[in-house]
Amino acid sequence: MRTTTIKVPDRHLSKGSPWNKKTVTAMAFLFVMTIYFLLPAYWLLISSTKGPSALYNSEGLLFSHFQLFSNLSGLFHYDGGIYVRWILNTVLYAGIGALLATVISASCGYALAKFPFRGRELIFSIILGGGLVIENALALPLYLLMSKVHLTNTYWSVLLPSIVSPFGVFLARVYASSAVPDELLEAARMDGAREFRIFRTISFRIMSPALVTIFLFQFVAIWNNFFLPLVMLSNQKLYPVTLGLYSWNNEYGQAPQLVSYVVIGSLLSVIPLVIAFLSLQRFWRSGLTAGSVTL
Repeated sequence: MRTTTIKVPDRHLSKGSPWNKKTVTAMAFLFVMTIYFLLPAYWLLISSTKGPSALYNSEGLLFSHFQLFSNLSGLFHYDGGIYVRWILNTVLYAGIGALLATVISASCGYALAKFPFRGRELIFSIILGGGLVIENALALPLYLLMSKVHLTNTYWSVLLPSIVSPFGVFLARVYASSAVPDELLEAARMDGAREFRIFRTISFRIMSPALVTIFLFQFVAIWNNFFLPLVMLSNQKLYPVTLGLYSWNNEYGQAPQLVSYVVIGSLLSVIPLVIAFLSLQRFWRSGLTAGSVTL
């Protein structure tokens, strides 16, 4: 008599189960990467509560000699409270620069996507080529250009180069080509709307997810920009927070407490970036044109 053996699949690792081997492997990998990326932030949080001596003589990932409030007080009062000035400068550079870059990128990308004209692809190729150039390689030419018009060591020397974003133009064109229906634009033109009004009231709103992405990318890039301000600025009152903390880090031999101020200043400088991401993520939504065109 023939005996048949029936193999019962593991309920937890079967293909139909949400916890199969591939899923478990992916989740384990994501968990490890999460720890990897959050560990520096955790170290920064712990270190900001320590004084200069405890920073070097205690466990790096454990609390020791809690001095958070004294560090905060020293940070905001050192050198006449210049750290607050650096934060405001950075908000000015990043906020205005990212906003203008987003508007310019949206206008250029929309024009390249929706208006056929001679040389359009050539212009787009040049813009893409500009995006491949390393930003540090442009610092010296920009400095020479700004010195010719006497704008070095001013707010304009950092702000003007920040309003150009080749990546933003690329993303705006790609998104406008796929998300803004030509039929919707034709309908608006038939109703008598001019091109600028169509762009401002219809296309700009439809492109909002891409524009938020452009704004955040440019905001983070300007906020973390270091080399361009280093080349352009010599007045400490015009420094962004990155360059200001770097100057303090070079002076810690004369003032040991600056080590703690640099650490807690770095922690505080991350908070606006987190707020920007959390407040703007609601604009990342799809289906903005659902039902706008009826076939």
